[in-house]
Amino acid sequence: MRFVLLLGFVSLFADMTYEAARSINGPYLAILGASGAIVGFTAGAGELFGYGLRLFSGLLSDKTRRYWAITIVGYGVNLLAVRLLALANRWEIAAALMITERIGKAVRNPARDVMLSHAAATVGRGWGFAVHEAMDQIGAMAGPMIVTVVLALNGSYRFAFAVLAIPAVMALAVLVTARIIYPHPQKLEAAIQDSQSGKLPSVFWLYLAAVGLVAAGFADYPLVAFHIKSHNLFADKWIPLLYTFAMGIDAMAALAFGRWYDKKGMVVLAVAVLVSSLFAVFAFSLNSAMIIFGVALWGVGMGAQESIIRAVVADIVPKDRRGTGFGIFNAGYGIAWFLGSALMGILYDFSLPLLIGFSVLTQLVSLPIFILYSKSLSKSDTI
Repeated sequence: MRFVLLLGFVSLFADMTYEAARSINGPYLAILGASGAIVGFTAGAGELFGYGLRLFSGLLSDKTRRYWAITIVGYGVNLLAVRLLALANRWEIAAALMITERIGKAVRNPARDVMLSHAAATVGRGWGFAVHEAMDQIGAMAGPMIVTVVLALNGSYRFAFAVLAIPAVMALAVLVTARIIYPHPQKLEAAIQDSQSGKLPSVFWLYLAAVGLVAAGFADYPLVAFHIKSHNLFADKWIPLLYTFAMGIDAMAALAFGRWYDKKGMVVLAVAVLVSSLFAVFAFSLNSAMIIFGVALWGVGMGAQESIIRAVVADIVPKDRRGTGFGIFNAGYGIAWFLGSALMGILYDFSLPLLIGFSVLTQLVSLPIFILYSKSLSKSDTI
């Protein structure tokens, strides 16, 4: 559990750094002279690289077995890019650094998740990934609040980016400490189960299809925030705080569903999807109380997705193929989310009821696949 906590603190400080940066990236680009189209392209390109490149970094981590080296390089690129934003004096440079930050995250995640899967095997993978996700979200909540205070006191975006060097250094320090204490994290699992070689099981692709449907129907928060702003349903100052509220729900849901998953298995993810699939009905309403409830459901879905879905991948993919498994899974998940979000953005301008219907139905369609997955898991197809 100590290794899980160490990686949790790395993610806490890292999220404190780059989630804080992401909360002010848009205004910062605007100050540097970027257009709305440039802001949208930068955000979209960053997410596309951030998920798509995980396919290659996952393959590389399995081929080289240099999980620590790849993780450290990824975090270094990720956090250094945020630090350099304080020195950017042109929107082109800032945009390139923002995309680079996402690339760093793509490099590190599959290798880090492989090491986390080894450590989580000792405490229950659902719980191990849930604790990591909860600590991650604590950082995601703290970072934007720190930036808010800095801007209130100083008013300088560049100074805010400079202040983020502090949690960035702390993240790297804890990461190096973990590397020194646990140079071979795979040994944490070796005492419990032997390594098994082989290709990715067919049930992996079935599971990826189901989670892809969930991702495609799960509207991202910026679209919800756009809805709130477009109809003046909340004052501007409350919109980021509503996101902070969602991150808090995310952390608590991750812990609850992670523990439950270790006891009950796949049925827990099905329940989480069933509950969170209704978020769009409330989040895209014109009633402030309903929107708050909808955002809470959105946070429940995020907590389940960011904890349980990774635990399932670790459970069904052979030990020596997990880097590849995590890479392919994250790439597929990200592409599905990107395509679904783009379609829902179009549907928002065309028909709000159609957007809501697409969101709910797409997620619900995944439930029969999860049931079929549960039956397949009982066969000899998995590890």
